[in-house]
Amino acid sequence: MTQKQDVFVLSDAAGETAQRVARAAFSQFPMLDIEYSKFPFVKNDSQLENILKLAKEKDAVIIHTLVSKETINAVEDFCQNNDVTYYDILNPIIGTFSQMKGVNPLRKKGLTHNLDSEYFDMISAMEFTLTNDDGKNPKGFLDADLVLLGISRTSKTPLSLYLANKNIKVANLPLVPTASIPDELWKVDPKKIVGLTNDMNVLLKIRRQRMIAYGLDPDTAYSAEGEIQKELDYSNNIYNKLGCLVINTADRSIEETAALIMEQLNINGYQKS
Repeated sequence: MTQKQDVFVLSDAAGETAQRVARAAFSQFPMLDIEYSKFPFVKNDSQLENILKLAKEKDAVIIHTLVSKETINAVEDFCQNNDVTYYDILNPIIGTFSQMKGVNPLRKKGLTHNLDSEYFDMISAMEFTLTNDDGKNPKGFLDADLVLLGISRTSKTPLSLYLANKNIKVANLPLVPTASIPDELWKVDPKKIVGLTNDMNVLLKIRRQRMIAYGLDPDTAYSAEGEIQKELDYSNNIYNKLGCLVINTADRSIEETAALIMEQLNINGYQKS
């Protein structure tokens, strides 16, 4: 029987950091049924009090990225007095660095989400990537920071959106043997192109599951081994002609593939090791 565990994620900002850390930590316990409750922009005492009482009622673990000293103290006092497990993500780091450098922290919430030029660059990159998804605008290849190529189910779109969140303008193109390659692609610097591929067994499984999810017969040309091999051969031929970097996404998370791309192409300060 799976054991249920509530996890409360608290922040006086958006709570994205706390959410990511919580999910990364509890992913190590697949035997548990984790239910996350996110409480961003915790601003007043009554709101915090209600959250803490609910955490006690549900025997939840609290993970927070609060920076207000008063709010942190309130959480610690409640949790210690009521035997509620909690974890403070930011302040051990802040406290150690403050002591090491002899500098007091600002303790101002939301600093990582200020509406600065980097933020607007990210929004611009996201808009560009959405406009240039799935080969919808071949002219965008010439303005992109990165062009992703790949047959169906090689993670082109989710990878594009993840990279856009890193301020990278991405265009992607699905490779289909029966479709022509836009002329614009051949004008792009090969150093800005990445060809994505995948293993046959992974593609077979993913494509069959996709057909079943749509209520369709899984035994179609889309999920036939012979047809998939034709697509793989076709895409590899294109990659060879372009002379671009090729990455196999099998058994790689979106984050791993993105980091590999940024490292190999030296994007956003990533350096080859």
